Amino acid sequence: MTRFFRNLLACIVSALFCGAIMAQAPNPEALNSLSQFLKQTQSGRAQFTQLVTSPAKADQAPRRKTSSGTFEFQRPQQFRFAYQKPFVQTMVSDGQSLWLYDADLNQVTVRKQSQGWGQTPAAFIASTGDLKVLQAEFNLLAEADSEGMQWIKATPKQSEGAVQIIRVGLKVQAQAIPVLSVLEIVDGLGQTSRLNFQNFEVNAKLTPETFQFKTPAGAQVIRP
Repeated sequence: MTRFFRNLLACIVSALFCGAIMAQAPNPEALNSLSQFLKQTQSGRAQFTQLVTSPAKADQAPRRKTSSGTFEFQRPQQFRFAYQKPFVQTMVSDGQSLWLYDADLNQVTVRKQSQGWGQTPAAFIASTGDLKVLQAEFNLLAEADSEGMQWIKATPKQSEGAVQIIRVGLKVQAQAIPVLSVLEIVDGLGQTSRLNFQNFEVNAKLTPETFQFKTPAGAQVIRP
């Protein structure tokens, strides 16, 4: 191989290598986008699909479960997840208490929302709107853009919690409020839950009744 071709090959390899590095570089604007989302989105409404993937075992492939429903939130600290498929389940926060309702069991579990609220995925959605509040609970790291979104990785500062990693995917358009599109959660058992949000309505007008849970007649109420 002549010196010319050796030099040409080296230039091509170098260009490809540098291109791969640039493609994987974190986007420094991602944290700014998260801050804008928190400050400018006071409420929201969307449909969601959730895919939960359990780690593979020695003799089994990874297990996957899919569910879907609707989601609404309003700052500070109010939200409602209404699962419709494959089972009816409801999760409601009124800012003081967190209510979990399983229709099949006709059972309600209620606990104080302050218990572990700061380091949960819900804190990303319905916190006070200040990025510094999240930074007090999480180490936040901007990641490379992918899937047409900006990404932020959050690691809880207290590692003993159930949540190990949270990744937030935001769709950003010029002169528009960033929109929450994906929330990924990895728990201590290695299980991954990915929520994809569709038809996200920014600053939706929601009534107070949205975040008030009424216990169904005859339902068992558990207060751990």
